[in-house]
Amino acid sequence: MRSRYSAYATGRLDHVFRTWHPRTRPAGLDPLPGLAWTGLRVLATLDGGPQDATGRVEFEAGYRTADGAHVLHEDSRFERRAGRWVYVDGLVDRPQVSG
Repeated sequence: MRSRYSAYATGRLDHVFRTWHPRTRPAGLDPLPGLAWTGLRVLATLDGGPQDATGRVEFEAGYRTADGAHVLHEDSRFERRAGRWVYVDGLVDRPQVSG
């Protein structure tokens, strides 16, 4: 989760793409002009240990656009594939404007 956030924040979309399950990833990823990621807060994890095949991460990611500051809240699902964790999908709450 943290590596994917860092990749988004630094524009390394190749890493985001490689760590996305082939079954659910989009055909391509384009950067969003004017969007700056400002912080990640992991709220909870479920499974995802050395012996697990699946895991979940609930997080909030702050970002800024021309409209101001926002927070993305997501409950993400991951699967272990060929020994590596890959993002499957997530339930996203509507982004909130932060103060």
